Amino acid sequence: MNCREEYQKKEKQMLSPQAAISSASRGRAYPEKECDIRTPYQRDRDRILHSKAFRRLKHKTQVFIAPEHDHYRTRLTHTLEVSQISRTIARALSLNEDLVEAIALAHDLGHTPFGHAGEGALDRLVEGGFKHNQQSLRVVEELEFRNGGKRGLNLTLEVKDGIAGHTGTTPPITLEGKIVRIADRIAYINHDIDDALRAGIITREVLPAYSLEILGNDHSRRIDSMVRDMITASWDREEIRQSPTVEKATNLLRDFLFQEVYIGSAAKKEETKVFNFIASLFQFYQENMDRLPTEYRELEGFHGKQRIVADYIAGMSDRYALIQGQNLLLPRPWFPS
Repeated sequence: MNCREEYQKKEKQMLSPQAAISSASRGRAYPEKECDIRTPYQRDRDRILHSKAFRRLKHKTQVFIAPEHDHYRTRLTHTLEVSQISRTIARALSLNEDLVEAIALAHDLGHTPFGHAGEGALDRLVEGGFKHNQQSLRVVEELEFRNGGKRGLNLTLEVKDGIAGHTGTTPPITLEGKIVRIADRIAYINHDIDDALRAGIITREVLPAYSLEILGNDHSRRIDSMVRDMITASWDREEIRQSPTVEKATNLLRDFLFQEVYIGSAAKKEETKVFNFIASLFQFYQENMDRLPTEYRELEGFHGKQRIVADYIAGMSDRYALIQGQNLLLPRPWFPS
């Protein structure tokens, strides 16, 4: 028996009957020979970790556009926090920790530069709209490469389903995917409060009193309360949920963030500039498709010019987008020879 088979035997023995065990995966779009060391979900995790899209997350905005302070979250640190929270919950419920880790690490690969401001800009510019969860799926299915040039990471259906369903109206089919869906909210609510406090946008005194009473007065206590509640409320493993009391407290915090941080705060004062900047880049590349890398131009016949330009811009980090804008959109000094 090889390492993978031994591990999959342990999965059947140790995980809940409701867990998505790797030996029962619905498979990949393109069948592959099994690895003798890693399970399918472990291979998916490794492919995601080694992807270029994952590395670019370290320079993508979470809330603060192009943050220069070392301690503000980026899309990468958010992703790691979601992974940690998801794994803790999955382990406690005897669900598949490898699957939640793979979904969590990939869930935001499709996010644009400049955070939700960039996503909103592309959503207005692209016919058919733009949603980051759908773009994350495009990244792993078409825009990344594997095994010396094959398009797409060829991930398992369960991982792709979790990526697509981490937000939006259609929840994931697995309990593991549903863990990531709620863990994503737990992570961003708490770390965005932490960053907004650090930036002086809000003070502790204005946080909703009911939420603090239920969840706790500091960052770690609130996360601990939410995680413990999810484990308790989901203990029957029939559904992944929060208790009504904690869900209400969580939603109050989320509503507070939208009102005080995400909309109209100092953190968002640059959003009009973001739209104008993204729109200018979008127009430039549509008119100069030859300036796109070959791997993007190859897809034009399948998806059309707008979608391919959106793919390229969405993949940019904040700083790379700013560099491209400076090189392509701003006039350069000219001196006669």
